[in-house]
Amino acid sequence: MGRLYVVGTPIGNLEDITLRALRVLQEVQLIAAEDTRKAGMLLKHYRIETPVTSLFEANERRKIGEILAALEGRDVALISEAGMPGISDPGYPLIEAAIEAGFAVVPVPGPSAHTAALVVSGLPTDQFLFVGFLPRKRPRPVLERLARQQETLVFYEAPHRLEQSLRAMLSVFGNRPLALCRELTKLYEEVWRGDLEGALARMADHPPRGEYTLVVAGASEEEARWSEEQVRTALAEYLAQGVPRSQAAREVAALSGWRRRRVYDLPIDSV
Repeated sequence: MGRLYVVGTPIGNLEDITLRALRVLQEVQLIAAEDTRKAGMLLKHYRIETPVTSLFEANERRKIGEILAALEGRDVALISEAGMPGISDPGYPLIEAAIEAGFAVVPVPGPSAHTAALVVSGLPTDQFLFVGFLPRKRPRPVLERLARQQETLVFYEAPHRLEQSLRAMLSVFGNRPLALCRELTKLYEEVWRGDLEGALARMADHPPRGEYTLVVAGASEEEARWSEEQVRTALAEYLAQGVPRSQAAREVAALSGWRRRRVYDLPIDSV
């Protein structure tokens, strides 16, 4: 019974790959790759001749059965176009199916743009929330749910949607600090640090090019606190579900930033 190796590959610079990853790619009997052209460049660079099959968003569901069949007697490596498979890239459905079918799934860690951007952003790294790409049509509801998160926020964005996303963030978050990271580890790598308003102003002289990772400051303690109306509404919903008042107060306090006792003491006839 074969193993599915989930292998991290370079996000730009071909030297950013582990010795273990190279060994695994050499030893497996098949590589499932999001982009066979990019995979070919990497494998040629390291003189690896393992056969490659495509596995991208449009064919992923259809190819799962084929790859599971291959796993019956062979080891298979899964790679994305860049970075770790499954992180804003194809891979999760295959990993899920392999686990359900009883195959061993083995991680081979490697580069990822969101961690690379986070550590050079100059923003807090002790707690962060990786968001990935915002929805194309309605990003605002997602941003509104994130507006009170105090963790540093990390987004991916394409150049043609960068301005739209920055304007949506400014509208919902206000003018927060951010780091705009472009083409990390590649020839034209750039990290710009400032705030949302500054990033939008800068675009007049620096049209977006390449792939971006945005690292945005989380909410301040004041921004993270819910209004009294929001606390009352949440408490009312818990009580309506039959949750004991002490437990409801504890849950709402954890979400809202209010003290548990203050939530508990809100008049019953007010909720």
